[in-house]
Amino acid sequence: MSDENQKEIKETIDTIKSELARRIVGQKTVVEGILTAVACGGHILLEGVPGLAKTLAVKTFAEISGLSFKRIQFTPDLLPADVSGTLIYEQGTGRFSVRKGPVFTNVVLADEINRSPAKVQSALLEAMAEKQVTIGSESYALPEPFLVLATQNPIEQEGTYNLPEAELDRFLLKILVDYPSPREEVAIVKSCGNAHMFPVSRILDAGKIKEIQCAADSVKCADKIIEYIVSIVNATRPSALSDKKSGGKFDSFSKNSGFLKYINFGSSPRAGIAMLKCAKAHALFDGRDFVLPEDVKAVAAPVLRHRIVLSYEANADGITSDELIERILNFVPIP
Repeated sequence: MSDENQKEIKETIDTIKSELARRIVGQKTVVEGILTAVACGGHILLEGVPGLAKTLAVKTFAEISGLSFKRIQFTPDLLPADVSGTLIYEQGTGRFSVRKGPVFTNVVLADEINRSPAKVQSALLEAMAEKQVTIGSESYALPEPFLVLATQNPIEQEGTYNLPEAELDRFLLKILVDYPSPREEVAIVKSCGNAHMFPVSRILDAGKIKEIQCAADSVKCADKIIEYIVSIVNATRPSALSDKKSGGKFDSFSKNSGFLKYINFGSSPRAGIAMLKCAKAHALFDGRDFVLPEDVKAVAAPVLRHRIVLSYEANADGITSDELIERILNFVPIP
């Protein structure tokens, strides 16, 4: 990747952030998370209480990207066919025709995804993992690029369903959407909720997104950094820490951490792949063509927090995945 191309992409990313700021006040982690997912060709889960502009951020990005966009409001009575599509019998011809669902688009907003049971949520699994949907006996490719941005409310329990672990693992990132600062909230209140009326410019297209993805993929990463990523992922697995295959590498961690009882299951190798991709995107957005340990640490929490299954002790003691990730990052040696 040439310096000129790298500079052009960084300018494009900065322009996108400026356009998003026309409607979205603050929420830096949400904006950077969406852009990272785009650069890596992955999907993102946004978790936060209602009213924090999660849906507005996704809609605004869709306008800026110039891509096709559809919103699916997940409800308890939603059916898998309402997401992926179904076969319709035509009485006149005596044949079945395919009616494609709203998932056949570039950007899918899966709003309040945890309000539908696992059977409906699983309709997204094939689409997210293989970018295709099977209807009847035929498989249909989804348009490129394809991006799922899902939102969920973490505080309500009635009428909600936990996302299956297999589906959570398909999300590249999980972003926690926090309350705005008092200064940011003043600007939000001044707009009287009319931020969606502020015009934004179309900056991207499918070709430009592909160029950004290729640039992110071409960012260099030394083998020592990759080993660092694998060490972090391995440290989330209590069974791996005592496994002879580790060669005793994590013996001191296992003895001194004091919190391995808080983890039931750790992250799969998919987490390491996701962390590498996101670290490359983070470096690209920072104007570099090589990955630093700081890039890995910056993306570790959003990549790992939904891939760690906490134990009963963690829930009882109020220990969160983010706290465990922070302790792991403090312990694993930086190359």
